[in-house]
This record gives sequence, structure tokens and C-alpha cells, in this order.
Amino acid sequence: MADVFRKKSISDMNKAAKSSGLRRVLTPWDLICLGIGIIIGTGVFVFTGIGAAEYAGPGLMLSFVFSGFACGFAGLAYAELAAMTPVAGSVYTYAYSALGELIAWLVGWALILEYGIGAAAVSSGWSQYVANLVQRLGLNVPESLLKVPANGGWINLPAVLLVLTITSVLYHGARESAKLNRILVAIKLSIVAIFIILCIPAVNPANWTPFLPFGWQGVLTGASFAFFSYLGFDIIANSAEETANPQRDIPRSILGTLAVTTVLYVIVTAVMTGVVPYHLLANGAPIVMVMEAAGYKFGAALVGVGVIVGLAAVILGLLYAQIRLFLAMARDGLLPQKIGKIHNLYRTPHRLTLVTGMIVATVVGLVKIEVLAEMVNIGTLFAFIVASVGVFVLRFTQPDINRPFRCPAAYVIMPLAVITCGYLMLNLSGVTWCFFCIWAIIGILIYVFYGYRNSVLSETQIKKSEVM
Repeated sequence: MADVFRKKSISDMNKAAKSSGLRRVLTPWDLICLGIGIIIGTGVFVFTGIGAAEYAGPGLMLSFVFSGFACGFAGLAYAELAAMTPVAGSVYTYAYSALGELIAWLVGWALILEYGIGAAAVSSGWSQYVANLVQRLGLNVPESLLKVPANGGWINLPAVLLVLTITSVLYHGARESAKLNRILVAIKLSIVAIFIILCIPAVNPANWTPFLPFGWQGVLTGASFAFFSYLGFDIIANSAEETANPQRDIPRSILGTLAVTTVLYVIVTAVMTGVVPYHLLANGAPIVMVMEAAGYKFGAALVGVGVIVGLAAVILGLLYAQIRLFLAMARDGLLPQKIGKIHNLYRTPHRLTLVTGMIVATVVGLVKIEVLAEMVNIGTLFAFIVASVGVFVLRFTQPDINRPFRCPAAYVIMPLAVITCGYLMLNLSGVTWCFFCIWAIIGILIYVFYGYRNSVLSETQIKKSEVM
């Protein structure tokens, strides 16, 4: 297995993408909506309260800034790679050309934690808002159908039904998914604006004291936790094969989305911790709680309904990215190639869509949200580090290749990306690291016993294609 680091040609990948059968229908506005639709989600609507109460207090504002910078460094790496290789698969595809097949497989395996498990985590947070709404309306729904087994229930049924519904939308095409996403994003941003405008007058600056109740270590630990809130900007790169002008639009969309969302996160956190003391915010629906504390019971109900609708955009984007990642891996032979077949009418990878939807629905129905969230963080950070190293390596190994977008000061920015993302990884819990190591071992075993032999770059597969 001496050739586990065999690489794919960037030019070959670009040629294959042009004949993939996917439709290039996504506009710059679609990309921006995709990025904001995913990033402004569970992080602000669910985890902001937990992050303030248990990690950083009002200092969570600084945690978001720190995470934003870490993502900005990685975002520059993604922008350069996506413009150079506008192919589905995101950093998995980039790693294949820069670092070799085994690393590509490992980062693709880790991205399942970001996309697939991330979709499950967001669905679980969405379900908490549904349960809150059910209680407010006085509907008689058995709690066993609203909770996972670890929390005393049978299955998280609302989350399961949502995942299956979105899977159906994705099955029918990228254009239809983009239209739905625009509507969901508009609702979500309206909710954030309502929250900020109504609650600012109720802010009590005394609640920001002490500003750093857990010290600077709490801010940095909070940054590791808050990192989940930036999940999604890299998914813009995953839409490259369905974007009309990926070399121009993807870099702009990635960097613009990061800037806008960082500002929004800081403002929302400032308002939230200014209205309600930070130690009271450990709540599954903190925005609703803050609205009620500010005296807007009707507004709280409105926000609760809006959040339920808005979080669906996050799940849509994550499932979309997971399916495109699997498509790239199947195309390379690291997953069964037949499962990546494109539907003749809808021009979508329909088999992968159905399989992915069923797997995510099963996970979200049975697993606790706390376990899911940290697994998403470590998988995403690992992917960001690989993307940054990939830019660095390609600058040396292929210096003359066409780069429509070049990361400024790459030899400074890329090491900073690795250092900041690596530090955030080290601040995650030991249990999370144990799970990640087990996950990586499982991935390596799958590669050894299936992917290595069935890869389109393997000698066996090359000989078969020559005979045919």
C-alpha cells in the first residue's frame, strides 16, 4: 500500500466536473443565502445561551470574535482552493490533489461529522423549539415522542420528520432547494432583527459585570464551543459544480458571509447577556427566554415560530453538502460508484440523497444533542487545518497553476489558520477526542478494506478501464 498518497490532477478533476451532469443554476445570491442560512442557525438560537452560562459569560462576545478570526483564516484557504478547483467535495477534493488519497479519505470521513452529524445536531435543536411551542399551545403530545432514549423518551419524532421532509426537497433538485432556502433565510434574518430591535431597550449594562466570570480561559474555551456557530461557510465551496461562475462568486460569498455573521453574533450575544444574567441562560431556547424577560410574550411566541422555520434552512444546507461530499467520494471509487448515479429528470444524486436522509434521521431520532455538537466541532476544525495545509503545499508543488483568487500573505495566514484551529481543537473535551480517534480508526479500516482497492486511481481499476 505504498501508493496511499497517490494524487488526482486538478485539471482532470475540473474536466470531470464539467461533465458531471449537475446543473449550474446557483447565483451569487443563492450562495450568500446558503452561507447565511447555514451559519445563522443553532449557534445563535440554541447554543448562545449555553455558551454564556457554562463557558464565557458576557465574554462570549470575544469568543465569537476569536472564532470568527480562526474561520476567516480558514476561509481564505477555502476561497483560494475553491476558485482553483471548483468541484464538489470541498476540502476532500482539495486534499486529494494536494496531500494524497489517504488524507483526502480521512478529511472526507471527518466532514461527515460536520455535515451529516451537524444536520442531526441542528435538527435536535430545532426539535427543542417545537417541544417548547407544543407546551405553549397546550397540545397533548406524548413526551416520549419528543425525546431521545437518553433523555427518557423513545424517539425525537419531530426532528426525524423534518429531516425526511428536507430530504424530499433535495431529491427534486438544486433549483427547488435554493428557492426554499431563500424564503427560510428571509424569515430567519427577520427574526434576528426583531429580537435585536425589541430587546435593546431592555439591556441592563450591569448584567455585563463581571464581563469575564470564567477568565480568559473561559473565553478561549467558549471560542471552541462557539465554533459550532460558524459551521457552514465551507459548504459554499461544496456547491461549486452547481454554481454559474464559481471562480468569482465562491470566494466573495465565503468571505462576505463570515464578516456579516460575526457582526450579528456579537450583537445578539451582547443583547442576550444584557437582558438576562448570563448564568440563567442555560436554556434550549434562549432567545424565547430573553424575549419574555424583556416583556414581549407575543414577540417570544413569534420568534419561537420563526426560529423553527429558520433552522430548517441550516439542515437543508448541511444535508445538501453531505450529499455532494458523498457524490465526490463515490465518483472517486472510495464509496460504491453506483450509489452516485444522477437522476435522469431531476439531475440530482437521488440514491445518495435517500440514503443520507435515512441515516441522519436515524441518528437525530436516537442521540443526544450535546454529544453531537462537540463531534461536529472537532471534525470541522480538522477539515479547516487540512485545507490550510493544502494551500501551503500547492503553493510549493504547483506554483504556476491558475489561481483566480490568491490568499494574501499565504505564508503567514495559513500557519495562523493551523495554529488557531489546532488550539480550538485542543480545548475540546477528552471524551470528544476519544470519539474522534475511534471515528478515525473506523475510517482507516474502511479505506484499507474497501477504498484502497476500489479507488479509480488503483492499479486494478486502471487496468479494468484500459481493457474496457
